[in-house]
Amino acid sequence: MSAAVNSRSGEQPSQAERAYLTLRDLILTLQLPPGAPVQEEPLSGELGIGRTPFREAIKRLEAESLVAIYPRRGTFVTEVNITDHALIADVRRRLEGHAARRAAERATDAERSELDELRTLTEDLGNDQSVIMDVDARVHRTIYHCTHNRYLEGTLGQYYNLALRIWHLFFDRLPNVSDHVAEHSELLKAIIAADADGADRIAVAHVDDFEQSIRQAI
Repeated sequence: MSAAVNSRSGEQPSQAERAYLTLRDLILTLQLPPGAPVQEEPLSGELGIGRTPFREAIKRLEAESLVAIYPRRGTFVTEVNITDHALIADVRRRLEGHAARRAAERATDAERSELDELRTLTEDLGNDQSVIMDVDARVHRTIYHCTHNRYLEGTLGQYYNLALRIWHLFFDRLPNVSDHVAEHSELLKAIIAADADGADRIAVAHVDDFEQSIRQAI
């Protein structure tokens, strides 16, 4: 069992943050599938996570609707309710455009350089699912960070995670996934160029395209 742990700060994450990121990515990539028990003893030992950081991570994952805690039964990965996808997309449609707009307005020169590096990755994706999904996640999370609004970043991060799990679930049924992620190239160009209106418009269209793809796959 493995997971890609990432932290946007560039610093080594704390034990609690590492535990959260590790468990989060196991859930999002379906290595811990919907309905699976999240057992402290075997998982903390296998992943090298202490008891306290593990429990802190579980509380955070519960707040983000990725795990559910049942008294006397234990902790389980939440089920994927596909009917929720339209509701998630409804929120993201509003917030993704706003985040792209704010990123275009507020990103620093260093952040625009980072976005340009990500843009080159979107243009040469190949067909490897793990690479495609990793690039998509990095693009979204970097844009959220570039808003310089921790509340917007946190809210969008939570909804993106819920959408990402659905994407993993239906990946094999979705056509042209690499093309969908490659669409980020134009979004990133708009943000880098400080084109707030263009970035907003492209981001909303991207969410709509994703929702349509999922609807066709179900």
